[in-house]
Amino acid sequence: MTGTVSITVVVPAFRAAHLLPRVLAPLMAMHRRGDVDEVIVVDDVSPDDTATIAADLGARVIIMDKNGGPGAARNRAAEEAKGDVLWFVDSDVIAWEDGAEKVRAAFADPEVAAVFGSYDSTPDGQHWFSRYKNLMHRFYHQRAERDAHTFWAGCGAVRKDVFRQIGGFDIETYRVPSIEDIELGYRIRRTGGRIVVDPTLLGKHLKVWTPKNAIHTDIFRRALPWSRLMISREGMHNDLNTSHGEKAKALVAGLLILSLLALPFTPGLWPVTLSLLGLALIANTAFVRFMFSNGGLGFAILTFLYHQVYYVYSAAAFAWCLFEYHVLGVKNRLHVP
Repeated sequence: MTGTVSITVVVPAFRAAHLLPRVLAPLMAMHRRGDVDEVIVVDDVSPDDTATIAADLGARVIIMDKNGGPGAARNRAAEEAKGDVLWFVDSDVIAWEDGAEKVRAAFADPEVAAVFGSYDSTPDGQHWFSRYKNLMHRFYHQRAERDAHTFWAGCGAVRKDVFRQIGGFDIETYRVPSIEDIELGYRIRRTGGRIVVDPTLLGKHLKVWTPKNAIHTDIFRRALPWSRLMISREGMHNDLNTSHGEKAKALVAGLLILSLLALPFTPGLWPVTLSLLGLALIANTAFVRFMFSNGGLGFAILTFLYHQVYYVYSAAAFAWCLFEYHVLGVKNRLHVP
């Protein structure tokens, strides 16, 4: 084994038979080179050939007794992992060949308890909306402060002893894939562990997004549970897409959408609408430039316009959580069924 830190790669998998040949290829190559100690695929009771294909490709396979979601699968792997570090890689993420090197470099600092990276700039889904969703994720992670308050399990690693000490992923509160990795990050930080973002720890996302599955995920699996967690327990952090700057952009987007809705009834409002549009463009200059560099002018325009809608429904979800907490008195609604 190269280096002083041994790494166990953990891939939670459900109905991933069609993805595993691509996902496991670089991971098994790292294993053959001695860059990682082992590669564990946890089959979450898949109805397809996930377990068989994973075994045929050389991974160590653990089959869950019942379907419990990726958090439960990762927790199970942590019980049997040989490595000092658990490197979580989603079953729809192809880790770059130098991933183990990046993980090991991060943990050379004894104060680092966890590290996570980013999607690369070439996601599989080529429809503009799917590319927007994956590149938006990359945009925030690439620009994030190096020290983070949260964690990302799509391509992120944590010291096994820290993971076990804090009890792993909370699979009772988050029974479906949601913000269980974000919540884990909060607990790591609360115990004094340092979480770092390495923008060079990369993976290609194979998920193809549609507006329907994206909006549902954004609201019910991200915005609502994350807002409830921050309001009831963690407080607000100037981090990733909950930063102070992002809150200001959401306010501008909300005013812009309201002015657009009012235009048919108040035509004289158009100077205000144009001013708000200009303000939104200025506020999102970095985002627009990023999208332009990854897809050209048309792509940048489409993504900028949709991003204003994203701001509005995300902010509305947060506002609703404030209302239910302070007005309705719902104090501990963290459970995601």
